[in-house]
Amino acid sequence: MRVSMTIFTSLVALVLALPVFAQRGGTGAVLWRDQSDLAALNVLDGPGGKTRAPGSNFKFLKESKSGTAPKFEVEDENGVTWKVKLGPEARPETAAARLVWAAGYFTDEDYYRPEIRVRGLKPLSRGNKYILDARLGLVRGARLERDDGKKSRDWSWYETHVPGTREFNGLRVMMALINNWDLKAENNAVHDQGDAGQRHFVSDLGASLGRTGKYPSRSKGVMKDYAQARFVKRVTPDHADFVMNSRPFFLLYIFKNNYYGVRTRMERIPKHIPIADARWLGNLLGRYSTDQIGDCFRAAGFSPAEVEGYNRVVMQRIDALKKL
Repeated sequence: MRVSMTIFTSLVALVLALPVFAQRGGTGAVLWRDQSDLAALNVLDGPGGKTRAPGSNFKFLKESKSGTAPKFEVEDENGVTWKVKLGPEARPETAAARLVWAAGYFTDEDYYRPEIRVRGLKPLSRGNKYILDARLGLVRGARLERDDGKKSRDWSWYETHVPGTREFNGLRVMMALINNWDLKAENNAVHDQGDAGQRHFVSDLGASLGRTGKYPSRSKGVMKDYAQARFVKRVTPDHADFVMNSRPFFLLYIFKNNYYGVRTRMERIPKHIPIADARWLGNLLGRYSTDQIGDCFRAAGFSPAEVEGYNRVVMQRIDALKKL
């Protein structure tokens, strides 16, 4: 009986390990991969690199009305479709995607352009204040995301086949590190890579790098807010809780109890993290130089003062993880 229980326990441990190591088996959920030579990683150009960057000649395709940010699709001179996002999420999403990717997780190929020109630009139902010249198709502050059309479904932070590993716990800490307060399932994507497995992406990181909290106190891409926000909430001998404020005002429970429940549950995502797993993430990120961390924000069009401020706070948070 004891031998049978040992075998059963070993099988359970193997199944729980599949989200990380499925890239070898080719059938499971793939959440993380080793970036190997971190010192040589080109964080400025991000996961797509220079070779997969957008062109410069864009043709308008259609407006997208999903989500809360103004969006539309374009095609560049190379025939690649790009999802353009405007507004306060454009810069933080570009920077946060690079930070998360540098840690070994899967993110979209995002690029930021201070200005783009779009042929055939049509009037938008949202975001017209970001149009500099409608006749010339000049648009300011654009995040361009390569559209490979590979998304098969959303994934939730509560899926039973994803949690339970050091790498998943590290991703939970990563969301607190970047102050991503919008952890809905629809902001995550599963990309089926065939024999390479099903890669789990954090695909929408726009609600990051500001302040978490209730509406309207939370923010996106505001360096001052990010610098003033707490990171570590509580530490015990074995676990750490990280700050994630997402719960609405309690009166909203009366009118939108489902929304209230979803937001309240989000606050628990970066809680009860094993100290060893949080420290693992800190040591991993600690191998990057300050220039590489700064490149995440330079690539997103932040000012030199903002880059310096974000760089300082991110390095402080990494150091806090290493010292747990």
